[in-house]
Amino acid sequence: MATTTKEKSPHLKRFHYTLDVAVDKPFNWKQMLRLLQFLKPYAKTVLPIAVIAMLVSTAVRLIVPVLIGRVAINIAVANQDVNLLIELVIGISILYLLSYIGNTVRIKYVNILGQNVIYDLRKHLFSHVQRLSNRFFDNRSAGSIIVRIMNDINSLQELFTNGIINLLMDVTMLISIIVILLVLSPQLALAVMVIIPIMFYISTKLRKNIRKSWQDVRIQQSRLNSHLNESIQGIRITQSFGQERANTEYFDGVNTDNFGTWRTATRKSAMFRPFVEMSNAFGTVILVAYGSYLIINGTIDVGTFVIFGFFIGMFWEPISRLGQMYNQLLMAMSASERIFEFLDEQPNVAEKENAKHLEDIKGHIEFDRVQFSYDEDRIALHEISLEMKPGEAVALVGHTGSGKSTIANLINRFYDPTKGSVKIDGNDLRDVKLDDIRQRISVVLQDTFIFSGTIMENIRFGRPTASDEEVIEAAKVVGADEFIQRLSDGYQTEVEERGNILSAGERQLLSFARALLADPKIIILDEATASIDTETEMKIQHALKRLLKGRTSIIIAHRLSTIREADQIIVLENGKILERGSHEELMNSHGEYYHLVKSQFQMLDQL
Repeated sequence: MATTTKEKSPHLKRFHYTLDVAVDKPFNWKQMLRLLQFLKPYAKTVLPIAVIAMLVSTAVRLIVPVLIGRVAINIAVANQDVNLLIELVIGISILYLLSYIGNTVRIKYVNILGQNVIYDLRKHLFSHVQRLSNRFFDNRSAGSIIVRIMNDINSLQELFTNGIINLLMDVTMLISIIVILLVLSPQLALAVMVIIPIMFYISTKLRKNIRKSWQDVRIQQSRLNSHLNESIQGIRITQSFGQERANTEYFDGVNTDNFGTWRTATRKSAMFRPFVEMSNAFGTVILVAYGSYLIINGTIDVGTFVIFGFFIGMFWEPISRLGQMYNQLLMAMSASERIFEFLDEQPNVAEKENAKHLEDIKGHIEFDRVQFSYDEDRIALHEISLEMKPGEAVALVGHTGSGKSTIANLINRFYDPTKGSVKIDGNDLRDVKLDDIRQRISVVLQDTFIFSGTIMENIRFGRPTASDEEVIEAAKVVGADEFIQRLSDGYQTEVEERGNILSAGERQLLSFARALLADPKIIILDEATASIDTETEMKIQHALKRLLKGRTSIIIAHRLSTIREADQIIVLENGKILERGSHEELMNSHGEYYHLVKSQFQMLDQL
C-alpha cells in the first residue's frame, strides 16, 4: 500500500517504507482469540478477581433501580411508610459502598492484568525478533521494527487494561437490562428497543471504513519512526552536506501525512458517540410517550415506569461504550496484525529439532561446492570449494562485492548456502545447534558497535561470566588498557550510544578485547583494521598475533600488512576463486593478487 508523501525538496529523494496491510479482510476473531491467549498465565489469579469485582459492582447498579421502583415508589411512597423508606435508604447506601469497593478492586486488578500482559507480549516479541535471521533485518528498517515493539504493543495497553473487563461488564449489563425490561413490560421494552436494529445496520457500515483508517495510522507511524531513526543515525552526514533544511522539509511531509491519518481516523471514530446519543434521545421520547399511554391505560404502574427511566439511561450507556470498544478492537486488530506478522516470521536459518551439540571444535572449516544468492537476480558465490585447517590464518582478498563478507556470513551461519554445504570439523552447520556455532566464533567488524554502558560491560559482552581481572587482562593484551586508564573513570567510564566518546581506533581496540575475552576457536576479522590509523595499527600487530594464535582466523582486509603473514590467501572475483596460495606464491605467479599489491604500493608512493 503506497502513500504519497509531500516533498518540498525535489532533489532530496527518500526510500518509502511500505507495508502490506489487508484492509478489506473481515474482522479476524481468530486472531483476536490468539491475542487473548496472553491472558492465560493470569486466568486463575488476577483475572477472576477482576471479573468478580466487576460482577459485584454491576449487580448493584442493576438492583438499585428495581428497589427504587418496586419498593420505594410502589410500596413505601404509596403506603407512606417512612420506616421502610429509611431502611431502603440505608440498604441502598450499603449497596453503593459495596459497589465502590468492587470498582476499586476491579480498577486495581485490571491495571495489574494489563501491565503484565503488555510486559509479556513485548518480551515475547523482542525475544522472537532476536532469533530471526539476518535476511529479516536486510529487508526492514530499524525504525519499522521499533514501531512494532513499542507503538503497536502500546496500542494494546488500553485493550488489556480496561477493554476486556469493560466489554464483559457492558455485555453483562446490556443483557441483564434487556431481560429485566422484557420481564417488567414486554410491550414497552420492545418499543424503546426498536431503534437497535437501525443503529446496528448503520454502525456496521462504518466499521470497515474506520478500521482502514486506523491501519493507515499504523503505516504512517511506521514511516515516521523509520525516517526519525534514519535521520538521527545519519545526522553527521546530513550536517556535513548542509541538508538540515531539506531533511526538515521532508520530515514535515511525513509528519503531515501522519497527522492527517490520525485526524481522519479520530474523526470517523468520533461519529459513534453522537450516533448512540441520538439513539438514546429517540428511546427516551418513545419511553415518555408510550410509557405515559400505558400508565393511563393501567397496563403498567408508576414504579415500572421509573425503573424503565433508570434503565433506559443505563441501556444506551453500555451500547455507547461498546461502540467505542469496537473502535478500540479495530485499533487492537490493526496493531495485532502487525505484531503477529513478526511473530509468524520464521528464521530463514532454522535450527533442526534434532540438531546436535557441538561440545568443542578444532576449527577445521570446509566449503563444499557452495553457491549462495542474496536474491534471485544475483549470485554472490559460484560453487566455492575451499578448506581452512585448524589454527590456519586465511586471508580473503578481492574487490568490493567479490564475496568475501558472504563467506564470513556463511561460516557464522547468518545465512545458509543455496547449494552445497559449509562444515566445521566435518559437521554440516545445518545439523548443529546455532548457539554452539556462534559461541565458538568471534567476529570483529569494520564498523564496531559499542553499547551504551561502561567500558567494562562492553568488553565483558564477549563472555558475560568473565571476572574483572580477565576483562582487564584481555584489554592489556590488545593494547586497549593504555587509553582506558586515561579515561575519567577507567573501566567504569560510561560510553555514550554507539561509543561516540571514543575514537574509531579506540572502539576497534575494544572490539579486539571483546573477541579475545570470548576465547573463540574461530575468529573473523572483517576489515577490522580499516578504521585504525597506521600508528595504532603498529601497536596492535603484536596483539593480533596473540589474538589469532592457535585459532582458525579468516581475515578480510585490503592492507598488505594485515594479510601478508596469512598461511593462505584466497583471491575472489565476482563470487569465484581466482587464486589461492601464500603471499610469496601469489606474488611469484604475477596474477590478480600481484596486481592488487602493486597498485597499493603505487598509491602509497603517490601520497
